[in-house]
Amino acid sequence: MVDSVAGEAGTELPVFRTRCLAPVAEHSVVIRLRPTRLLAIGAAVLVAFLYWKPTHSYESTKQRLQARHAEVAELKAERAKLQHRIELAGTSTELIRQARHLGLVKPGERLFIVRGINTWRKNH
Repeated sequence: MVDSVAGEAGTELPVFRTRCLAPVAEHSVVIRLRPTRLLAIGAAVLVAFLYWKPTHSYESTKQRLQARHAEVAELKAERAKLQHRIELAGTSTELIRQARHLGLVKPGERLFIVRGINTWRKNH
């Protein structure tokens, strides 16, 4: 569509009207992404992608390290317990107790094997 508008000195200038295919709301917001903004967003996505793998690896390594620290603490406690048993094994009372547990007797003693003690204790 071409209309004319009066210009200087009586000349008419053509004015072109365009048809809008879709009605535009009065308060609509149009987001325009400039190439520099697109580059910045793309760079941020690329950096996030490149840092994901090392960050994931760091977190999994950190979890494995914590598990190893817990395992080391358990092993240290077990080692202390075993050291204590070794110290006790050298004493005569512990040595005699372990020998009795294995079924050994002193010279001149008779070995008696008694069965059903737990049943007798329940009944009496």
